[in-house]
Amino acid sequence: MRQLPYLPNGGELEDPNGQYTVSLRSPAIIINSMRHSDTPLVSIVTPSYNMGSFLAKTIESVLSQDYPRIEYIVVDGGSTDGSLEILKRYQGRLRYEYGPDQGQGDAINKGFLQSHGQIFAFLNADDTYLPGAVSTAVRYMLANLGYAGVYGEAYLVDEHGTILRPYPTRDFDPELLIKECFICQPAVFLWREAFIEAGMIDPTLRNGMDYDLWFRIAKKARLLRIGDYLATSRMHQGAKTLRERLSVYSNAICVVRRHCRYVPFCHIYAYCCSLLDKRDGFFEPVPPSLAKFLLAVLYGSGINFRHLWRFWAEALRDGCNAIKRGAWPARA
Repeated sequence: MRQLPYLPNGGELEDPNGQYTVSLRSPAIIINSMRHSDTPLVSIVTPSYNMGSFLAKTIESVLSQDYPRIEYIVVDGGSTDGSLEILKRYQGRLRYEYGPDQGQGDAINKGFLQSHGQIFAFLNADDTYLPGAVSTAVRYMLANLGYAGVYGEAYLVDEHGTILRPYPTRDFDPELLIKECFICQPAVFLWREAFIEAGMIDPTLRNGMDYDLWFRIAKKARLLRIGDYLATSRMHQGAKTLRERLSVYSNAICVVRRHCRYVPFCHIYAYCCSLLDKRDGFFEPVPPSLAKFLLAVLYGSGINFRHLWRFWAEALRDGCNAIKRGAWPARA
């Protein structure tokens, strides 16, 4: 199966719907027959693979929105858990594609290339929109056309949908982005051309693909934070972000290094904690320890060998702050 294109530095890609062309000579997008209106079409793509336990709730959260113009596409990678039967129940109310793909990022890109909307969002098959999310996002986007898109507040919920706590969202700040992913992906809505100019999703990343996308958008534009709660992000043992915690931290290091050529101590330390402790870091908090700190200093020095003084100063500052909080000593 051909993997869909990823355009981190521009490229040439013809939209089968004839709405844009990306040129190798320029990242600018030529928009044909696309006009902002009071009710622009919103395209939502759900990538899914063996998420049958949550898929129906995700679908219902989209189909129950009060916004009148939604195009909904589900791209399933060939699930074997009954997801296809669930999708068939909604035939006529959404479009779906079922069959092998190259992973989550490839599925999102594939769905996007089939879409027509001026506004684009992707919602994972275990996340949900809150009532009125789409209409709220569109209202803010139309009132703030100078932004690439908007992101709202979101709740972290458990497998039953019980609220655990709010996602730690912050105002958009490209400098802060290097240290933390303060944008909750299911609460993001983008203008179509902004997604294209950013290069779409990098399908080679198994984790952290949204974090990578925020960096690429930040190089060209800004996102607007809004105070409304738009979505829920489900935390459960089957979620990749918890099941593959070491890979999540490893990919975060790769993403930050790719865009900033420097990796802050916080990312290095999180990776080393996961490496030594094997806990998920969410339902099972990882206790700090001197051993993890020293490993992080050693590992991070190798990654940041061109910026050693900066990294050591940052590690020393974080270590001193931990000691002041009484976080050490603790067993690894």
